[in-house]
Amino acid sequence: MIGGLVAAATLVVASVIGLLLRRRDGRVRSTEQVNIVPDDVRAVLDPGAAVTLVQLSTTFCAPCRHARVILTDLAKATDGLAHADIDLTDRPDLAQRLAVLRTPTTLAVDARGTEILRVGGVPKRESLLAALGPHLSA
Repeated sequence: MIGGLVAAATLVVASVIGLLLRRRDGRVRSTEQVNIVPDDVRAVLDPGAAVTLVQLSTTFCAPCRHARVILTDLAKATDGLAHADIDLTDRPDLAQRLAVLRTPTTLAVDARGTEILRVGGVPKRESLLAALGPHLSA
């Protein structure tokens, strides 16, 4: 009897944690302070774009492939938007400087090299485009 209750409680706790993590995945977070990205990131920015979506990924990251498809498609379909990819597999120093805790992480960086927003996990296309709207029309 007690073993069954422990198992049920464990399942409930695991389900709640899973739902909370899933809810946070792909959420767009605006950058509160001015963050100038490191030169390693500035090197991949598209000089002709108002905003470059810089995807930070690793070699064995399965969700990174899905994020890449979404970001590439969004960049092709949106004027003033570009997409670049940085592999952090052998770059733990860069991951630490950018405070990347998971991959994929997407940074939206303006032409001056300032981080506008970031997304942890696979971005949701509509919410990302809505958050980028004011930066693309300028």
